[in-house]
Amino acid sequence: MATLPDAKAESVRKALTEALKYLPAELRKTLTYDRGREMSEHKILEEDLGIDVYFCDPHSPWQKGTCENMNGLIRQYLPKGIDLNQADQHYLN
Repeated sequence: MATLPDAKAESVRKALTEALKYLPAELRKTLTYDRGREMSEHKILEEDLGIDVYFCDPHSPWQKGTCENMNGLIRQYLPKGIDLNQADQHYLN
């Protein structure tokens, strides 16, 4: 997880690059995205990290089942509606 100043594509890309660049290359081969505007810089992310980015079909969350499962696990500690602006990156790690 990473804190973001906003939901703009550049902010999302920078946060993902920062969070994933330290993983060994064999652990970061692909990334599966929703089809949101915040993901529009996926080509730059592919170049920066040397990964392939894929997109789910609209309204098809089962195509990224691991993400949906992880979201459920995260919600055990960070309930929906909580103000994540109050959480620092150390807490989120």
